[in-house]
Amino acid sequence: MSLDSSYLEYPKRGRGMDHDHYPWTHFFKREPVLWPNQVKLLVWPVISLEYFPMVPSDDPFRAPGHMQTAYPDYRHYTAREYGTRIGIYRLLGAFEKVGASISVATNSKVAERYPQLIEDILQGGHEIIAHSTDMNGTIASGMEEDAERALINESLDMLDKVTGQRPRGWLSIARSQSFHTAKLLVEAGLDYMCDWVNDELPYKFRTDAGEIVNIPLNHELSDRQIINVQQQSVDSYAQQMTDAADWLVDEAGHYGGRMLPMHLTPYIMGLPYRIGSFEKLVAAMADRPDVGFTRGDVLLDNWKARP
Repeated sequence: MSLDSSYLEYPKRGRGMDHDHYPWTHFFKREPVLWPNQVKLLVWPVISLEYFPMVPSDDPFRAPGHMQTAYPDYRHYTAREYGTRIGIYRLLGAFEKVGASISVATNSKVAERYPQLIEDILQGGHEIIAHSTDMNGTIASGMEEDAERALINESLDMLDKVTGQRPRGWLSIARSQSFHTAKLLVEAGLDYMCDWVNDELPYKFRTDAGEIVNIPLNHELSDRQIINVQQQSVDSYAQQMTDAADWLVDEAGHYGGRMLPMHLTPYIMGLPYRIGSFEKLVAAMADRPDVGFTRGDVLLDNWKARP
């Protein structure tokens, strides 16, 4: 049985990429970016603050880290809850010791259930990024556009209600988007998203509703990927982050400012046998005159202010 000829017809097929959201550019031939205070590398920490319902949803897919064993899965539920009770404060403490403000990608259900935690985050000078409603709030193509729009707005509305300020950034669960997501984020008034991981600097992203900036949040250097998936030690994680920083600082000397995302999970990195090594990593980076820490919204504004 042969395929219908229409199967091979794709109107956006083109050289390089099969879409027109942004042009392809040579990373090493772009105009150099200059960060404030002559910093060569901006480290962008993002903590994922997640609420996992006891009953997982598999539509359109089950979120990473969700419940795994027979209901009620108290083992995984309470292991995840450790992050909102203990792990988050250890991670915040590591950054506050060096005077760094960071981003916290937050399920709106966390804000609704634990408003004191959100208040503590804001009082520390940190930024809240919208991170869906809860860990059942996944997005993928096949989801009705109106349902996706409602999910995005529900998340933003609750965070706005609890914090008194509407988030400027969005991180999808598992960085998963549908064909409509970026457009819906523009319609919702967001300034940036973190889901596309194809670069190491921010870039403009076109949609039918207007532009949004994508700030790539690298997955390969996340604590989940290195420690949980690859089963490596926290010391290996610290060495890889240090190696990345060294390489990027060297590149910055030739090509302009660089950024290094640091994606963290409270119930993974916040454990007592890991947090010590993590604090040493943060302190070592803070001691470097060529390295600074940033929030996502500040990174965005500095990038937009470039000549």
